[in-house]
Amino acid sequence: MMRKGLRLRSITMMMLMAVLVWSVTLETCIARRGKHWRHNHRSSSDLSDSLSSKKPKSHGNSHHNSHNNNNNHHQESKPKPKPKQKTPPKADGNNSPVISPPPKVQPPSLPPLKGSQVFNVMDFGAKGDGKCDDTKAFEAAWAAACKVEASMMTVPPEYTFLVGPISFSGPYCQANIVFQLDGTIIAPTDSKSWGKGLMWWIEFTKLKGIKVQGKGVIDGRGSGWWQQDYPFIDGETKLIVPLNNSVHQNPPMPVRSELDWKMPSIKPTALRFYGSIGVEVSGITIQNSPQCHLKFDNCIDVEVHDMSVSSPGDSPNTDGIHLQNSRDVLIHSTTLACGDDCISIQTGCSNVFVHNVNCGPGHGISIGSLGKDSTKACVSNITVRDVAMHNTMTGVRIKTWQGGVGSVKGILFSNIQLNEVQLPIVIDQFYCDHSKCKNQTSAVAVEGVTYERIKGTYTVKPVHFACSDNFPCVDVQLSAIELKPVQEKYHMSDPFCWQTFGELNTPTLPPIDCLQIGKPARNRVQSDHDVC
Repeated sequence: MMRKGLRLRSITMMMLMAVLVWSVTLETCIARRGKHWRHNHRSSSDLSDSLSSKKPKSHGNSHHNSHNNNNNHHQESKPKPKPKQKTPPKADGNNSPVISPPPKVQPPSLPPLKGSQVFNVMDFGAKGDGKCDDTKAFEAAWAAACKVEASMMTVPPEYTFLVGPISFSGPYCQANIVFQLDGTIIAPTDSKSWGKGLMWWIEFTKLKGIKVQGKGVIDGRGSGWWQQDYPFIDGETKLIVPLNNSVHQNPPMPVRSELDWKMPSIKPTALRFYGSIGVEVSGITIQNSPQCHLKFDNCIDVEVHDMSVSSPGDSPNTDGIHLQNSRDVLIHSTTLACGDDCISIQTGCSNVFVHNVNCGPGHGISIGSLGKDSTKACVSNITVRDVAMHNTMTGVRIKTWQGGVGSVKGILFSNIQLNEVQLPIVIDQFYCDHSKCKNQTSAVAVEGVTYERIKGTYTVKPVHFACSDNFPCVDVQLSAIELKPVQEKYHMSDPFCWQTFGELNTPTLPPIDCLQIGKPARNRVQSDHDVC
């Protein structure tokens, strides 16, 4: 009986040992199968939980093997060659695999995030005291920013930076760079810095997605240049006759205070953009430019908003914004005070939209002058609306030279508010800023110009339409024109029209009876090479 009991106990112990060995072998095998097994069984989460609860009881070798297998799956470098493994199926929306957390490894170095780098000119040696030349520091900061997409070059506030002629140029720069201007940049006032003269002072060229923004100031300190270009004659000044000689047409400029030597005859534009796509200028102030304040040449997709131009009304040739060979341009929410056209739209411009702009002093908003020296000019699809002008020489103007070719068409001037403007509405195909110009037969054709809701006061003449004999202005539409005279300093004249054809869609004040209704009996057709 005792022997039989010992035999039964021995058999029981052997069975228990066999079960334990089988259990350990099964767990080790499952652990080695790792997440390849789990990838193929969506219902494995319960079993995974079960296995994880057993791991504290498992042998250290089993856990170590599972960890090594996961490391191999994540392609960590190991001295031993890795066996080929079957690639697990990719996750999708319908069959999301349950993946065990990866081991903690050092991530590979990644390129910097876009816009994560800021390049402050002070970190590149700029002094910001308004006396030391900071040009090289600006060049170095730009060279660094140029290499990083969506980077930012900053000009900090509360500093004044003396910067000579400089070009922030591509085309090998990365896209979407921001030039953050919160300080003040001033131009040199010595002739040595300019050599024989330059067309620009600060230039951005051949860039994609360039923004100039901030609360800072670009100061051209141009009074020394203005002295040499005075008096300045605009082509329309011949229409402005002082009353009883009580007004000096060209009052003397203030005595030069900054300079005692002659500057070059070529005057620079303060800020110029050339050959760039996706340009935005906002927030900044440009003041006292030697010539144009802000110029866009051969640019596409331009926006200017919430910025200002500030120069005296008698500063010569200081256009506020000058557009040339540029298209898809939006200008809005901007204040422009200067000595020439607030906005000048030159040849090669199309799809330009100007709205919510304050202009004055200055010479108004002008298309042209076009066709000088018998050149071809093409301007189309221009809209100027919701604009206020005060104390300007002209309001909305189209000006072309005799002898030019090409066309101006598709123009809308709408909702223009005028306050004591000398010549509110002007088309002048006999433009000449010399004392005398030669009469010529060809002209830049003007077609499809609409004036609507032009209201306010004038001091010289409400409307001046002077069109070519051979190429009359056609399809000129007028509606809701209300212009009242203010007897101030000049002889006043009635509306004037010459070779101008179109429609009066509503009564006008004053009556513009000189407009010829309909179309001309004959209109000379330009040759193919003249047509835009």
